Amino acid sequence: MEIYIKRLDLIHPLISGNKFFKLKYNLKEAINAGHDTILTFGGAYSNHIQASAAAAKAANLKAIGIIRGEEQTSLNPTLLTAKNNGMRLFYMDRETYRNKHKEQVIRSLHEKFGKFYLIPEGGTNRLAIKGCEEILDKEDQQMDFICSSIGTGGTISGLLGSAMKEQKILGFSSLKGNFIIKEINELLGKHQIHPQCSWEIFTNYHFGGYAKHKPELIEFIKNFKHQYQVPLDPIYTGKLFYGVFDLINKGHFPSGSKIMIIHSGGLQGIEGFNQRFMESL
Repeated sequence: MEIYIKRLDLIHPLISGNKFFKLKYNLKEAINAGHDTILTFGGAYSNHIQASAAAAKAANLKAIGIIRGEEQTSLNPTLLTAKNNGMRLFYMDRETYRNKHKEQVIRSLHEKFGKFYLIPEGGTNRLAIKGCEEILDKEDQQMDFICSSIGTGGTISGLLGSAMKEQKILGFSSLKGNFIIKEINELLGKHQIHPQCSWEIFTNYHFGGYAKHKPELIEFIKNFKHQYQVPLDPIYTGKLFYGVFDLINKGHFPSGSKIMIIHSGGLQGIEGFNQRFMESL
Protein backbone atom coordinates (compact mmCIF):
# COMPACT_ATOMS: atom_id res chain seq x y z
CA MET A 1 0.00 0.00 0.00
CA GLU A 2 1.23 3.47 -0.91
CA ILE A 3 -0.05 6.75 0.51
CA TYR A 4 0.45 10.08 -1.24
CA ILE A 5 -0.45 13.60 -0.14
CA LYS A 6 -1.31 16.21 -2.75
CA ARG A 7 -0.15 19.41 -1.01
CA LEU A 8 -2.55 22.04 -2.33
CA ASP A 9 -1.77 24.01 0.83
CA LEU A 10 1.61 24.90 -0.71
CA ILE A 11 0.19 26.59 -3.82
CA HIS A 12 0.14 30.10 -2.34
CA PRO A 13 0.67 31.49 1.18
CA LEU A 14 -2.79 33.09 1.30
CA ILE A 15 -4.80 31.72 -1.66
CA SER A 16 -4.06 28.13 -0.74
CA GLY A 17 -5.60 24.75 -1.24
CA ASN A 18 -8.94 24.29 -2.94
CA LYS A 19 -9.66 28.02 -2.63
CA PHE A 20 -7.14 28.73 -5.39
CA PHE A 21 -9.14 26.53 -7.77
CA LYS A 22 -12.55 27.75 -6.58
CA LEU A 23 -11.66 31.40 -7.08
CA LYS A 24 -9.71 31.08 -10.33
CA TYR A 25 -12.59 31.22 -12.83
CA ASN A 26 -14.82 33.35 -10.62
CA LEU A 27 -12.29 36.17 -10.67
CA LYS A 28 -11.81 35.78 -14.42
CA GLU A 29 -15.58 36.03 -14.88
CA ALA A 30 -15.77 39.12 -12.65
CA ILE A 31 -13.12 40.89 -14.72
CA ASN A 32 -14.59 39.79 -18.06
CA ALA A 33 -18.02 41.06 -16.98
CA GLY A 34 -16.56 44.48 -16.19
CA HIS A 35 -16.76 44.33 -12.41
CA ASP A 36 -14.24 46.07 -10.19
CA THR A 37 -15.57 44.63 -6.91
CA ILE A 38 -16.37 41.17 -5.56
CA LEU A 39 -18.62 40.47 -2.58
CA THR A 40 -18.69 37.23 -0.65
CA PHE A 41 -19.74 35.71 2.67
CA GLY A 42 -18.12 33.81 5.52
CA GLY A 43 -17.72 33.25 9.23
CA ALA A 44 -15.22 35.07 11.41
CA TYR A 45 -12.59 32.36 10.90
CA SER A 46 -13.37 31.63 7.25
CA ASN A 47 -10.53 30.47 5.03
CA HIS A 48 -12.67 31.55 2.08
CA ILE A 49 -12.80 35.14 3.33
CA GLN A 50 -9.03 35.39 3.70
CA ALA A 51 -8.36 33.73 0.34
CA SER A 52 -10.93 35.91 -1.45
CA ALA A 53 -9.32 39.06 -0.06
CA ALA A 54 -5.86 38.03 -1.22
CA ALA A 55 -7.10 36.82 -4.62
CA ALA A 56 -9.04 40.03 -5.25
CA LYS A 57 -5.98 42.09 -4.37
CA ALA A 58 -3.82 40.04 -6.76
CA ALA A 59 -6.41 40.61 -9.51
CA ASN A 60 -6.65 44.36 -8.78
CA LEU A 61 -10.25 44.00 -7.65
CA LYS A 62 -11.92 45.51 -4.60
CA ALA A 63 -13.38 43.06 -2.09
CA ILE A 64 -16.28 43.19 0.35
CA GLY A 65 -16.65 40.51 3.01
CA ILE A 66 -20.01 39.95 4.70
CA ILE A 67 -19.23 38.31 8.04
CA ARG A 68 -21.75 36.20 9.93
CA GLY A 69 -22.62 37.44 13.42
CA GLU A 70 -21.73 40.36 15.62
CA GLU A 71 -18.97 42.86 14.88
CA GLN A 72 -15.62 41.92 16.36
CA THR A 73 -14.17 44.40 18.85
CA SER A 74 -10.70 43.16 17.90
CA LEU A 75 -10.06 41.28 14.69
CA ASN A 76 -8.89 37.68 14.83
CA PRO A 77 -5.90 36.65 12.64
CA THR A 78 -8.14 35.61 9.71
CA LEU A 79 -10.15 38.84 9.53
CA LEU A 80 -7.08 40.97 10.19
CA THR A 81 -5.27 39.36 7.25
CA ALA A 82 -8.33 39.89 5.05
CA LYS A 83 -8.53 43.55 6.07
CA ASN A 84 -4.81 44.05 5.52
CA ASN A 85 -5.30 42.72 1.99
CA GLY A 86 -7.87 45.42 1.31
CA MET A 87 -11.16 43.67 2.06
CA ARG A 88 -13.90 45.85 3.55
CA LEU A 89 -15.60 43.91 6.33
CA PHE A 90 -19.28 44.23 7.20
CA TYR A 91 -21.27 42.18 9.68
CA MET A 92 -24.69 40.59 9.17
CA ASP A 93 -26.95 39.29 11.92
CA ARG A 94 -27.33 35.52 11.91
CA GLU A 95 -31.01 35.48 10.96
CA THR A 96 -30.45 37.61 7.86
CA TYR A 97 -27.30 35.64 7.09
CA ARG A 98 -29.32 32.42 6.89
CA ASN A 99 -31.33 34.05 4.10
CA LYS A 100 -28.34 35.60 2.31
CA HIS A 101 -29.09 33.71 -0.89
CA LYS A 102 -32.58 35.19 -1.20
CA GLU A 103 -33.33 37.93 -3.69
CA GLN A 104 -34.43 40.45 -1.08
CA VAL A 105 -31.14 40.21 0.83
CA ILE A 106 -29.05 40.39 -2.35
CA ARG A 107 -31.03 43.42 -3.49
CA SER A 108 -30.39 45.19 -0.18
CA LEU A 109 -26.65 44.52 -0.56
CA HIS A 110 -26.67 46.07 -4.03
CA GLU A 111 -28.52 49.09 -2.65
CA LYS A 112 -25.83 49.47 0.00
CA PHE A 113 -22.70 48.70 -2.03
CA GLY A 114 -23.69 49.24 -5.66
CA LYS A 115 -22.47 46.94 -8.41
CA PHE A 116 -20.47 43.85 -7.46
CA TYR A 117 -19.74 40.30 -8.56
CA LEU A 118 -21.23 37.87 -6.04
CA ILE A 119 -19.29 34.80 -4.91
CA PRO A 120 -21.28 32.50 -2.59
CA GLU A 121 -20.16 31.39 0.86
CA GLY A 122 -17.38 28.84 0.54
CA GLY A 123 -17.03 29.82 -3.10
CA THR A 124 -19.06 26.91 -4.47
CA ASN A 125 -20.77 27.58 -7.80
CA ARG A 126 -20.45 26.42 -11.41
CA LEU A 127 -17.14 28.19 -11.97
CA ALA A 128 -15.70 26.92 -8.68
CA ILE A 129 -16.52 23.35 -9.62
CA LYS A 130 -14.92 23.94 -13.04
CA GLY A 131 -11.76 25.06 -11.27
CA CYS A 132 -11.80 22.08 -8.91
CA GLU A 133 -11.92 19.72 -11.90
CA GLU A 134 -8.33 20.87 -12.52
CA ILE A 135 -7.06 19.65 -9.12
CA LEU A 136 -6.33 16.23 -10.57
CA ASP A 137 -3.61 16.02 -13.22
CA LYS A 138 -2.10 13.27 -15.37
CA GLU A 139 0.26 12.12 -12.60
CA ASP A 140 -2.75 11.40 -10.40
CA GLN A 141 -4.26 8.94 -12.87
CA GLN A 142 -2.20 6.14 -11.32
CA MET A 143 -4.04 6.52 -8.00
CA ASP A 144 -6.67 3.97 -7.00
CA PHE A 145 -8.32 6.05 -4.27
CA ILE A 146 -8.56 9.85 -4.01
CA CYS A 147 -9.62 11.18 -0.61
CA SER A 148 -11.00 14.65 0.03
CA SER A 149 -12.64 16.57 2.85
CA ILE A 150 -16.14 17.98 2.31
CA GLY A 151 -17.59 21.34 3.29
CA THR A 152 -19.99 22.83 0.77
CA GLY A 153 -19.45 20.00 -1.71
CA GLY A 154 -17.85 22.03 -4.48
CA THR A 155 -14.40 20.47 -4.34
CA ILE A 156 -15.55 16.87 -4.38
CA SER A 157 -18.00 17.68 -7.20
CA GLY A 158 -15.06 18.89 -9.27
CA LEU A 159 -13.06 15.77 -8.42
CA LEU A 160 -16.00 13.59 -9.46
CA GLY A 161 -16.11 15.44 -12.75
CA SER A 162 -12.50 14.68 -13.62
CA ALA A 163 -11.55 11.38 -11.94
CA MET A 164 -10.83 8.35 -14.10
CA LYS A 165 -13.29 5.47 -14.48
CA GLU A 166 -11.00 3.06 -12.62
CA GLN A 167 -10.59 5.36 -9.61
CA LYS A 168 -12.73 5.80 -6.51
CA ILE A 169 -13.35 9.12 -4.77
CA LEU A 170 -13.78 9.04 -0.99
CA GLY A 171 -15.27 12.10 0.67
CA PHE A 172 -15.05 12.84 4.39
CA SER A 173 -17.67 15.27 5.62
CA SER A 174 -16.77 17.83 8.29
CA LEU A 175 -20.46 18.39 8.98
CA LYS A 176 -22.77 16.34 11.16
CA GLY A 177 -25.54 14.49 9.35
CA ASN A 178 -26.13 12.71 6.05
CA PHE A 179 -27.71 15.71 4.29
CA ILE A 180 -24.43 16.46 2.52
CA ILE A 181 -24.91 13.39 0.29
CA LYS A 182 -28.16 14.84 -1.03
CA GLU A 183 -26.53 18.25 -1.54
CA ILE A 184 -23.66 16.73 -3.54
CA ASN A 185 -26.11 14.83 -5.72
CA GLU A 186 -28.02 18.07 -6.28
CA LEU A 187 -24.79 19.85 -7.28
CA LEU A 188 -23.93 17.08 -9.73
CA GLY A 189 -27.38 17.25 -11.27
CA LYS A 190 -27.53 21.03 -11.40
CA HIS A 191 -24.19 21.31 -13.17
CA GLN A 192 -24.65 18.20 -15.31
CA ILE A 193 -21.69 16.33 -13.89
CA HIS A 194 -21.79 12.61 -14.65
CA PRO A 195 -19.00 10.86 -12.70
CA GLN A 196 -17.24 8.06 -14.52
CA CYS A 197 -15.70 6.84 -11.28
CA SER A 198 -17.25 5.25 -8.21
CA TRP A 199 -17.51 7.27 -5.02
CA GLU A 200 -18.41 7.04 -1.35
CA ILE A 201 -19.11 9.61 1.37
CA PHE A 202 -18.19 9.08 5.03
CA THR A 203 -20.23 11.07 7.55
CA ASN A 204 -18.86 9.57 10.76
CA TYR A 205 -15.64 11.59 11.12
CA HIS A 206 -17.13 15.01 11.96
CA PHE A 207 -16.13 14.93 15.67
CA GLY A 208 -19.33 16.63 16.76
CA GLY A 209 -20.08 18.74 13.70
CA TYR A 210 -18.70 21.66 11.72
CA ALA A 211 -15.94 23.51 13.60
CA LYS A 212 -16.28 21.04 16.48
CA HIS A 213 -13.47 18.87 17.74
CA LYS A 214 -12.57 16.23 20.32
CA PRO A 215 -9.30 15.47 22.17
CA GLU A 216 -8.51 12.44 19.98
CA LEU A 217 -8.62 14.63 16.85
CA ILE A 218 -6.29 17.23 18.36
CA GLU A 219 -3.89 14.51 19.50
CA PHE A 220 -3.91 12.99 16.00
CA ILE A 221 -3.14 16.37 14.37
CA LYS A 222 -0.22 16.98 16.74
CA ASN A 223 1.20 13.49 16.26
CA PHE A 224 0.82 13.68 12.48
CA LYS A 225 2.74 16.93 12.28
CA HIS A 226 5.47 15.57 14.57
CA GLN A 227 5.82 12.34 12.57
CA TYR A 228 5.44 13.62 8.99
CA GLN A 229 6.03 17.41 9.26
CA VAL A 230 2.67 18.03 7.60
CA PRO A 231 0.38 20.52 9.41
CA LEU A 232 -3.36 19.82 9.49
CA ASP A 233 -6.27 22.00 10.57
CA PRO A 234 -9.04 20.87 12.95
CA ILE A 235 -11.93 21.90 10.66
CA TYR A 236 -11.28 19.95 7.46
CA THR A 237 -7.95 18.27 6.82
CA GLY A 238 -7.48 16.92 10.35
CA LYS A 239 -10.79 15.07 10.12
CA LEU A 240 -9.99 13.86 6.61
CA PHE A 241 -6.59 12.42 7.49
CA TYR A 242 -7.93 10.90 10.72
CA GLY A 243 -10.66 9.18 8.73
CA VAL A 244 -8.33 7.84 6.04
CA PHE A 245 -5.84 6.42 8.53
CA ASP A 246 -8.66 4.93 10.60
CA LEU A 247 -9.93 3.13 7.49
CA ILE A 248 -6.40 1.93 6.71
CA ASN A 249 -6.06 0.50 10.22
CA LYS A 250 -9.42 -1.24 9.80
CA GLY A 251 -8.30 -2.92 6.55
CA HIS A 252 -10.72 -0.97 4.36
CA PHE A 253 -8.34 -0.71 1.39
CA PRO A 254 -7.20 -3.66 -0.73
CA SER A 255 -3.56 -4.69 -0.51
CA GLY A 256 -1.35 -2.76 -2.92
CA SER A 257 -3.69 0.21 -3.16
CA LYS A 258 -2.37 3.63 -4.11
CA ILE A 259 -4.17 6.18 -1.93
CA MET A 260 -3.94 9.91 -2.47
CA ILE A 261 -5.12 12.35 0.18
CA ILE A 262 -5.81 15.88 -0.98
CA HIS A 263 -4.55 18.49 1.47
CA SER A 264 -6.98 21.31 0.77
CA GLY A 265 -5.27 24.00 2.86
CA GLY A 266 -7.21 25.85 5.53
CA LEU A 267 -4.15 26.24 7.71
CA GLN A 268 -4.80 29.96 8.21
CA GLY A 269 -7.36 29.04 10.88
CA ILE A 270 -4.82 27.36 13.15
CA GLU A 271 -3.58 30.59 14.74
CA GLY A 272 -7.11 31.64 15.66
CA PHE A 273 -7.89 28.13 16.91
CA ASN A 274 -4.83 28.16 19.14
CA GLN A 275 -5.87 31.52 20.61
CA ARG A 276 -9.44 30.43 21.27
CA PHE A 277 -8.68 27.05 22.81
CA MET A 278 -5.21 27.64 24.29
CA GLU A 279 -3.76 24.99 22.01
CA SER A 280 -0.51 24.59 20.08
CA LEU A 281 -1.38 23.02 16.75
